[in-house]
Amino acid sequence: MSGDMWDPAIYGRYADERSRPFFDLVARVDAERPRRVVDAGCGTGDLTAELARRWPRAEVHGFDSSPAMIAGAPAGGRLTFSVEDVARWCPRSPVDVIVSNAVLQWVPEHREVLRRWAGTLATDGWLAFQVPGNFGAPSHALVRELCRTKWRDRLADLVREAPVGDPAEYHDLLAGAGCQVDAWETTYLHVLTGEDTVLRWVSGTSLRPMLDRLTPEEAEDFLCDCAALLDEAYPRGPHGTLFPFRRIFVVAQKVISR
Repeated sequence: MSGDMWDPAIYGRYADERSRPFFDLVARVDAERPRRVVDAGCGTGDLTAELARRWPRAEVHGFDSSPAMIAGAPAGGRLTFSVEDVARWCPRSPVDVIVSNAVLQWVPEHREVLRRWAGTLATDGWLAFQVPGNFGAPSHALVRELCRTKWRDRLADLVREAPVGDPAEYHDLLAGAGCQVDAWETTYLHVLTGEDTVLRWVSGTSLRPMLDRLTPEEAEDFLCDCAALLDEAYPRGPHGTLFPFRRIFVVAQKVISR
């Protein structure tokens, strides 16, 4: 994943909707007094600061591959940030809590990354992550088809099928790595207001690789094509645009060897 393709302003358009799964995830982490907490793929760092509030005695570190995201992160006191690659990051000493919020879907080798992270946990340490599970939804399927047809010469190689597993797969993976695992899925029904709301949502996430490749003129044409498809798939109703969004959650605690 390119470290320069993320625009914090675009990504933050739906900050409340995007942050809700983070709080639902962290609520299931039952760490009482962790000393070291890491937010892997922290974005702008706003939610990393919530981890510092949740555990007031912990040293909390967030990292992200995007310098633009990290540039405005709220560092200070117990809260630090750095620019690092999620796929390569490995702590120098055991960590009590590792949190990763909607990042690992961008890492093809994330299953091996999860095994490695599980091995770096302190005794009774926790690993918690959530990833989108909506790759079969119209918001993704229609864009994939568009990239394979009208835009195939420019974008076909960027098409990704579902890059994540289901809760059962991650349960078995981390149970095999010595963890007690709680895995589940939730479909949120977001109610988006305004025009081209689904397009604006995906333009800050799944469309970023496409928009990063295209010229400004091409990007404008591509977004128009996407808008036509998405507006039909997600019609605007009297109370807004209903946007179902499935997410996959995993919370794992390292089991003490006896």
